Amino acid sequence: MTTARAPADPFDPKNLIREAYRIEGITDAECRSILVDWALSISAPDPRPLIEALLARHADAPQDHPMTAVLHEGLGQGATPRRRGGRAARVPQG
Repeated sequence: MTTARAPADPFDPKNLIREAYRIEGITDAECRSILVDWALSISAPDPRPLIEALLARHADAPQDHPMTAVLHEGLGQGATPRRRGGRAARVPQG
């Protein structure tokens, strides 16, 4: 006899974020590592809507919880890529 498995949570397929909120004494570094693992487990091209949903879901968690801070950081825009050198940067235009 097989048991029916509940469908995976679309916002947290491996329940990584949920479990992070349950770990007492978890550090910022551990939360960042968990967030990377979470990001690798989702299929959405843009994780920000999922992060917003997770923040709403865990809104009752203490505001100083490290995972809350890490999720807020995840909503931020990444650094804008810019040219880091190469021949065009070394040779004067003219």
